[in-house]
Amino acid sequence: MKEIKWETSVKVYSTEELPPEEQRLIHAAIEATERSYAPYSHFSVGAAVLMENGAVVCGSNQENAAYPSGMCAERTALFYAHSQYPQLAVKALAIAARSEKGLLPSPIPPCGACRQVMLESEKRSGSAIRILLYGTQEVYKIEGTGSILPLSFDADFLK
Repeated sequence: MKEIKWETSVKVYSTEELPPEEQRLIHAAIEATERSYAPYSHFSVGAAVLMENGAVVCGSNQENAAYPSGMCAERTALFYAHSQYPQLAVKALAIAARSEKGLLPSPIPPCGACRQVMLESEKRSGSAIRILLYGTQEVYKIEGTGSILPLSFDADFLK
C-alpha cells in the first residue's frame, strides 16, 4: 500500500492587513452580495474577479425554483470575465457571503463545481489565481486552486 498526503497552506489576515488592491476586490465582492437573487436560501454570495489588466468583474449567485438551474457567484463572475476578456488571465478572485443576519463572520469556501471552473481558468491562462475568502473576522488568502482542489480532473486526462 502507498499513501499520498497533500498539504494546504492558507494565510489568515484581517482585511486591514491586505494590500489596497485586495481590499478593493473584497469590497467589490461584498457589494456583489447585494445583487444576489436568493429568494429560497436567503444566502447571498458575491464574487469579484481581478483581471491582469486591472479590470474587476463581479458576479452574484442567482437562484431558481428549479434548484439545479441556478448559478454560483464565482462561476457567474468567471464566465462573464472570460467572455469580456478572453485573452486575459485572472489574477485574483474574492468571495463574500451574507445571510439574513448580515455578512458572515467566517469565510466560506467555493463549492466543488466552482473550484473546477477556477482550475480551468488557471489552465487557460497558465497562471495561478490568488483566492481571497472574506469573513468579517478574518480573510483567508490562498495561492492557487490546487491548494483547495488537490486531486483534480483536467484536460490532460482527456488525451
